[in-house]
Amino acid sequence: MPNLGLNLQKMKKTLFDKIWDAHVVESIPDGPDILYIDKHLIHEVTSPQAFNELKERDISVFRPDQIVATADHNTPTENQHLPVKDLLSRKQLKELTQNCEENNITLYGLGHPYNGIVHVMAPELGITQPGMTMVCGDSHTSTHGAFGTIAFGIGTSQVSQVFASQCVLVQRPKKLRVNVNGKLKKGVLPKDVILYIISKLGTNSGTGYFCEYAGNVFKEMSMEGRMTVCNMSIEMGARGGLIAPDETTFEYVKGKEFAPKGEEFEAAQAYWETLKTDEDAEFDQEYSFDAEDIEPMITYGTNPGMGIKISGAIPMEGGKSDAKALAYMGFKSGESLLEKQINWIFIGSCTNSRIEDFRQAAAYIKGKQKAANVNALIVPGSRQVAAQIEAEGLREVFENAGFTLRQPGCSACLAMNDDKIPSGEYCVSTSNRNFEGRQGQGSRTILASPLTAAATAVSGKLTDFTKHLN
Repeated sequence: MPNLGLNLQKMKKTLFDKIWDAHVVESIPDGPDILYIDKHLIHEVTSPQAFNELKERDISVFRPDQIVATADHNTPTENQHLPVKDLLSRKQLKELTQNCEENNITLYGLGHPYNGIVHVMAPELGITQPGMTMVCGDSHTSTHGAFGTIAFGIGTSQVSQVFASQCVLVQRPKKLRVNVNGKLKKGVLPKDVILYIISKLGTNSGTGYFCEYAGNVFKEMSMEGRMTVCNMSIEMGARGGLIAPDETTFEYVKGKEFAPKGEEFEAAQAYWETLKTDEDAEFDQEYSFDAEDIEPMITYGTNPGMGIKISGAIPMEGGKSDAKALAYMGFKSGESLLEKQINWIFIGSCTNSRIEDFRQAAAYIKGKQKAANVNALIVPGSRQVAAQIEAEGLREVFENAGFTLRQPGCSACLAMNDDKIPSGEYCVSTSNRNFEGRQGQGSRTILASPLTAAATAVSGKLTDFTKHLN
């Protein structure tokens, strides 16, 4: 007789398995899978070379209706109605416009009401939906996994593949699950949760894996919070991260511009409700953490895994790379960073530039003033977020406190536009990377949550703000 118990066990599937298997066109023995892609997101930086390759080979874009383009990485965040000053940026934006026009691709360029950072505008428009496969020539495509999608960044040659076939050749990743359960302390935001996880597991812990986040902490997060977590999956080396869709997901998607409507939405939701890991499904690796151990986090080095609790001390050096990072940052082993003067804060990027991030920052800032030594940049992730900031009276809160509110874009996350941090100066940033020179040559980045950044701006230095929370 067949072993029915074993067969049943084999049928148990993870959320990742369910979505991946539904999109495999063909599996190449001992090789990659040909994976069908539901949505292809593009921007001005990584698409020109791919379009050129298609032209050289006389290949047309196979499914332009499944591609959405935006301008974000090197766009200015001031005077967006004027011609872009930087010649390279202007050339890339012009090429994006021409390529989209020639290939019938929808483009939300500068000035369009839907323009914004690619990983902010797609979810808020309902382009991102559970159960999809999504790619973009951008590592932080993992953001969309918050909806229960398989979303990952691809290189330029793969961008060409998707243009030509709506498929991509990709090796099937292994499966990882990270569980966080319990009650978060006051002042701990989703950014702190993911920085804590990366500090515990390291920046290579996810290499070769797709990570599912599970436990009550993620279930209780808003969609904005889940996007922050999935966004930074790439910083622990994972191919991507995802969270099972639930009522929070369905309510967020419902009514969005490009989401299904009426009976179509009900049918879609019935399918989305099946997108969860079966009980007893197996993962290749699994970790569990207690929410009670997490505090507001900051980084002290030059990769996102070099993180500590804001009240903690820099650990003793673990090798040459640590020594090099500390020398770059101007810090020492065993040092506490409390009271460290900070001259810049940046609240923005595809990690933390959604309306919830600005509400949290504004709630802390209201009625206070930023310290005189601080330059405080507030950069919404999209034109829609900018409109919400205006409608909710948050602009007034920021400007009354001395903060500078900019127009949407990737801004000071990376030094590809005008918003750069001066050499040698510290910036508490809500972005996702703290590599050497990431925010400008010689700049020193300390990753943190919007609340930590807001509190730093007010005090002019790193401070344990949790003692002053209501």
